[in-house]
Amino acid sequence: MGELTVLGSCGGFPEPGRACAGFLLSHNGFRVVLDLGYGAASRLFAHGLPDAVVVTHEHPDHCADVSALGRAWYYTVQAGSGSPRLPLYCTPGTLRRLAAMEPRPHPSELFEVHDLGAPADIGPFRLTTHELPHYLPNFGVRLTTPGLTVAYTGDTGPSPALADLGRDADLFICDATLRTPPAEGEPRFLMTAAEAGHWAERAGARRLMLTHFWPGTDREAAAAEARAEFGGEVLVADEDLTVAL
Repeated sequence: MGELTVLGSCGGFPEPGRACAGFLLSHNGFRVVLDLGYGAASRLFAHGLPDAVVVTHEHPDHCADVSALGRAWYYTVQAGSGSPRLPLYCTPGTLRRLAAMEPRPHPSELFEVHDLGAPADIGPFRLTTHELPHYLPNFGVRLTTPGLTVAYTGDTGPSPALADLGRDADLFICDATLRTPPAEGEPRFLMTAAEAGHWAERAGARRLMLTHFWPGTDREAAAAEARAEFGGEVLVADEDLTVAL
C-alpha cells in the first residue's frame, strides 16, 4: 500500500502558511519526492529525507527547495560518511539553477543526476514521462508499480498527451493554475481546474487531485469546476494532506 503527502500546493509563490509545488510518494518503505518548490522542504523534513527526487522542470516554484534538501543531505548524511549521492531525475536546466544558488559543493556532488526524459526504475517504481507544453521544458511523470499508478503533470497547458500520461491512473495530480481560460489564440502553458477535469476524464483516471493554485484562488470553486468535467473523486491539494493509495 502507498500514500501521497502534499508538501506544497501553490503556484508562482506561496500563500502564507502554504508552500509551492511538492509531493511525497511512499510505497513499501521507499519515498520519492515530486518537485520541491519554495517552502516545501520544511514539510518534507518532518517526514525525514527521501530516497529519490523527481523535478518536472526548472522553475523555482518547483525546484528551489531542492537546494535546501541538498544542504540537509550534505550535512546530515553525506559529510564524512562516504554515503552515495541522492538520485535526482530532472531537466538539465534544473541543475544549472541549483548550481547558481549553491555552487559549493556543486549539486552534482550531492545528487546522482539523471535525465528526466529517459525511462528509469526508481525503487519499486517504473518512471515514464511525457513532455508537456510549458514556458520551459516540462515533463509530466508517471510512476507505476504493481497495483498502483500515480501521474503528475508538473505545469502544463491542455494537451492530448495528458490522456496518455494519466491513463487509468489511481491518482492524477493536475495543474489547475488559471482561474479563467486566456483569450482564444494565446499560447497555452497552464490549465484551469475545468480543463484538468476534462483531461482526467479523457484519461480514465480513478481520482483527480488539483494543485498549483495561484495564490488567492477559491479552491472549492475550482473543485466544483473540475467535478463538472470529471466523474471520479476530485481532491484539492492541501499542505500536509495525506492520501492512501
